[in-house]
Amino acid sequence: MTLASLLARLVDWSRRHAVLVVCAGAVLAGLGGLYARSHLGIITDTDQMFPSSLPWRQQQIALNRAFPQFANLLVVVLDSPVPEATNETSAALVAALEKDPAHFLTARDPGALPFYGKEGLLFLSEPKLRTLLNNLITAQPLLGQLVTDPTGRGLFSALSLMALGLVHGGVNLTPYTPAFEAIHKTIAAAVAGNPEPLSWLNLLSGPVAAQGGTSRVVLVQPRLDYSALEPGGAATAELRTILNRLPAVQQGLVHVGITGQIALSDEQFASVLHGAVVGMIGTLVLVALWLFLAVRSWRLVVPIALTLLLGLMLTTTFAAIAIGTLNLISMAFAVLFVGIAVDFSIQFSVRFREMRYLTGQTPAALAATAAGAGSQILVAALGAAAGFLAFVPTRFQGVAELGLIAGSGMIIAFICTMTFLPAALALFHPRGERAEIGFMILAPVERGLARRARAILGIFVAFGVLGAAVLPRVIFDGDPLDTRNPHSEAVMVLRRLLNNPVTNPYSAQVLAPDVATAGRMADALRKLPAVGTVLSVHSFVPADQSQKLGLIADTADILGPTLTATSPLTPVTPAELRLAIRTALSSFKQALPKLPADTPLAPLAQDLQALETAPDSVLMAANDALTRYLPDQITRLRAALSAEPVTLASVPPALKRDWVLPDGRALVEALAKTGEQSSQGLGRFVAAVRQVAPNAGGPAVNIVGSADIIVGAFRTAAISALIAIALILGLVLRRPRDVALVMAPLLLSGLLTALMIVGLPLPINFANIIALPLLLGVGVSFNVYFVMNWRTGGRQFLTSATARAILFSALTTGTAFGSLALSDDRGTASLGTLLLLSLGATLISTFFFVPALLRAIDSEPGETRS
Repeated sequence: MTLASLLARLVDWSRRHAVLVVCAGAVLAGLGGLYARSHLGIITDTDQMFPSSLPWRQQQIALNRAFPQFANLLVVVLDSPVPEATNETSAALVAALEKDPAHFLTARDPGALPFYGKEGLLFLSEPKLRTLLNNLITAQPLLGQLVTDPTGRGLFSALSLMALGLVHGGVNLTPYTPAFEAIHKTIAAAVAGNPEPLSWLNLLSGPVAAQGGTSRVVLVQPRLDYSALEPGGAATAELRTILNRLPAVQQGLVHVGITGQIALSDEQFASVLHGAVVGMIGTLVLVALWLFLAVRSWRLVVPIALTLLLGLMLTTTFAAIAIGTLNLISMAFAVLFVGIAVDFSIQFSVRFREMRYLTGQTPAALAATAAGAGSQILVAALGAAAGFLAFVPTRFQGVAELGLIAGSGMIIAFICTMTFLPAALALFHPRGERAEIGFMILAPVERGLARRARAILGIFVAFGVLGAAVLPRVIFDGDPLDTRNPHSEAVMVLRRLLNNPVTNPYSAQVLAPDVATAGRMADALRKLPAVGTVLSVHSFVPADQSQKLGLIADTADILGPTLTATSPLTPVTPAELRLAIRTALSSFKQALPKLPADTPLAPLAQDLQALETAPDSVLMAANDALTRYLPDQITRLRAALSAEPVTLASVPPALKRDWVLPDGRALVEALAKTGEQSSQGLGRFVAAVRQVAPNAGGPAVNIVGSADIIVGAFRTAAISALIAIALILGLVLRRPRDVALVMAPLLLSGLLTALMIVGLPLPINFANIIALPLLLGVGVSFNVYFVMNWRTGGRQFLTSATARAILFSALTTGTAFGSLALSDDRGTASLGTLLLLSLGATLISTFFFVPALLRAIDSEPGETRS
């Protein structure tokens, strides 16, 4: 019994038992849906897409175990032009989070340790330290009055004394210009009803304050709920609620951003899920339109749609049984299934219409369709399955799972096409055709291909050669950040923090056996050209301490009496503020005639005049804005000027635990230079680091390691798919030449796709790389129809019913792929784009190269019909 007759019998049996087959399909779909609902989970951790046995995964697991405080983080970034506001907000946030153990395991601000307040000046370079200390000494007259009275009253009194000093010629205002301008802006904003606190840190530190940046980072470990679609979703929502209650955030003084591993994973999953849902809805609507245009009857559209739905439900059930979880890549199986499996149903239905036109009877038409097109659809299904299943043996577990699900889905789709679809067609009784099925409008194109077959082949060969030439220029981007939505909060915040070792994704980490070895290793890493910053516990022991401590001690001697604390004063009253303002204005009136017109005292005098007559509420708001952070800054200044020598032994335990383990092992972290943060640059960076530390791990090592796995998986899958497809074709076609006729357009499609990838350009990444082997499966399903028709004597290609089926199959497949291309997730979108490009290349090859090739063979002397 031949394959064609076997398929014909299967289809005829399904037709004769149509009610049984359709009911059985409905029951299987329902039971499968219920099972999948309770047994199919989702994993959003991208690390789980690679086996834990890989060396770089083992290194990362060891690092996470050694330093659990850096695992599963939400990183809250607080930004404000007023550093004191970020400090205040950070402390309030940590306190609030510590009171909510139901949502948060830990919360800490690494920069809030008292160690930095006391020893922070020692971490400045000597030139910057001299600049800062000189600014403080210059501000001594102002500081003296403010230490005695840290209110607006004291500030206005200090301004009055400085103005009197000008009158008597003893004060140079130039060094105080930035302070006058800052005070002017603060008073003007308060008078206008928009008070904003004055930063005394910026005012006293001058340009040095900018070196510390405007951001403060709070590290939060949320309590994760792995039963939820977004494990950190509940904690993140509660975190935002707490943040929105903080006064500085409510006032808009402090801006908040959230990033970290958990935020990135949750955001990516939400983006992928949203794209999948929207894409699936859009796909189903457009697929229904293409189906109607292809078969022109709802009595055919509904059976096709039901067949697709049954196949999708059975494939989902298979995923739940065989794997049990979906990852961010394997979630795409549904769209891929609909996009490819619909080809089988369209081919069967269009050919059924043709046979119905020829025979006039549904039973005979179904049997003839199965006998004529069944084996072609089987080859197409096996080819598509081979393209997917080729990834199963690879170590890229995320795509291997997609390959298993989608590959098995192709077989399921074929079985549904040969059983459920004929039964549904028999029940829906589609009407007979009134005209021949085909694309007669393409007859002129068909004749043109016949006349110029060799010239067309020459053009395709030229493009193929060009595609082969640009293959080395195809770029692989192994950075997972580039596959995420660039406009999502977590990604945008992380991009701003690339130089922060807590959040930098381009770092390599090494566990040295002890602190001394860590120091030597850090010194060796600093010498590498690709390495920017290197951190270890030694980084918290400042260099050149003796010289810096001498400078700080000299400044403390000068400012010590000035900064000596006095007895606290009673709260200032509006009347006392007005009196101080009037005194200052009196001094300004004497000083201004002796100053140039653009003196900073002029606008300040206008501010004081406006403030003198302002309501008490405005006056007190201005007082609060001017001096809110002054007492705390004076306290911090006293602490900073009491710096002492720092040694490894004096590094506080809370800081040391981030770098040294209880067993003595010490962490060394190297950050890649900005110019080495591309995929190629990270490869050089990791290779250089491994020359010094072969056991290095960390984010950069993970990126490079995963890229190597992905490229190897693609290479293995491409070769495996080619071999599998060639074997399948060999078993079915049984002639090497005919196998070559199907394979040649596949290779040409691949070269045309490479040409478009380089021309756009469109980098290959871990999300879209599956599109290339998949191209082989899709391509064989199109090319084999023409070649197998040609083998049986068919010489009409573009005007045939087969061409109509291929075109509408391509449209439905393109619709599914296009829905992926519109995803907010950049990785999913790149997969959809690459699938569209490869589909376009395949369609061009199938509709123009294959007919021209077959025509050219027919024109050879001695060629006879097979």
